[in-house]
Amino acid sequence: MKTLSKNDLPREVFDLFDRYVHSQISRRQFLDRASKYAVGTMTASVMLDFLSPKYTTAQQIRRGDSRLNEEYVTYESPKGAGMMRALLCIPKEGSDRMPGVVVVHENRGLNPHIEDVCRRAALAGYISLAPDALTPLGGYPGTDDEGRELQRQRDRFEMLEDFIAGHDYLQSHERCTGKVGVVGFCFGGWISNMMATRIADLGAAVPFYGGQPNLDLVPDIQAPLLLHYAEDDRRVNAGWPAYEEALKAYQKDYAAYIYEGLQHGFHNDTTPRFDPEGAKLAWERTIAFFDEHLQDPE
Repeated sequence: MKTLSKNDLPREVFDLFDRYVHSQISRRQFLDRASKYAVGTMTASVMLDFLSPKYTTAQQIRRGDSRLNEEYVTYESPKGAGMMRALLCIPKEGSDRMPGVVVVHENRGLNPHIEDVCRRAALAGYISLAPDALTPLGGYPGTDDEGRELQRQRDRFEMLEDFIAGHDYLQSHERCTGKVGVVGFCFGGWISNMMATRIADLGAAVPFYGGQPNLDLVPDIQAPLLLHYAEDDRRVNAGWPAYEEALKAYQKDYAAYIYEGLQHGFHNDTTPRFDPEGAKLAWERTIAFFDEHLQDPE
């Protein structure tokens, strides 16, 4: 059987998958609508399996890496869930105190990919914290389908409070310099934008293909922003022109990149939407941005 590649699938199937993973259509609706594009052995079920994350085979930094100290911690979120669980990663080499980075997951809880990203941030020289917004519902359940269903049960503004509390926990950590940034993906991109409107001393915010905040909140942004968008992401990009206009009008410190020809989720290396070159460039820009705004000058 021929190995399926992303070039075998029409754009319409990727659009259906994007709607499915953002809970706009059900699994059955995806399968029904994708079936019109089925050819031979490439059934709708085969396409869905191909598009779904492969966490066991696509991880850059695996759990237990000898260069890191990592543990699951809990912290208080009095305005949110009450108590939260998160992965905390600290590089073994480096100064006694270093800046922090909060890593915010997508709309499915703290899955293995986001834990991997948390470890990557730590190896770049940061204390990194990846909270699990599904903590009050038992945590990430092991599959993204179940994770999405659980996360839909939570109020997104309550989850925002949980991540703000994560920032406060990290900022007060004995190994942290007090300078903390945030990077988030999809839902986490919206959280990152929103944290910039809520935390006066946030050091830097890096939303990846994240929804924009209400424009009346833009004057409250104090943190420098680095925004990553995929060109082929009409759903998220629809709000970008007005957001950029407001950022300019209020003279906010921001930089934005739209990655030509790439799709929503291009940084996630566990799915076919992943683009190696775009992801590498976006991550390099992210770390350089954190280095500029969070690291103390030598």
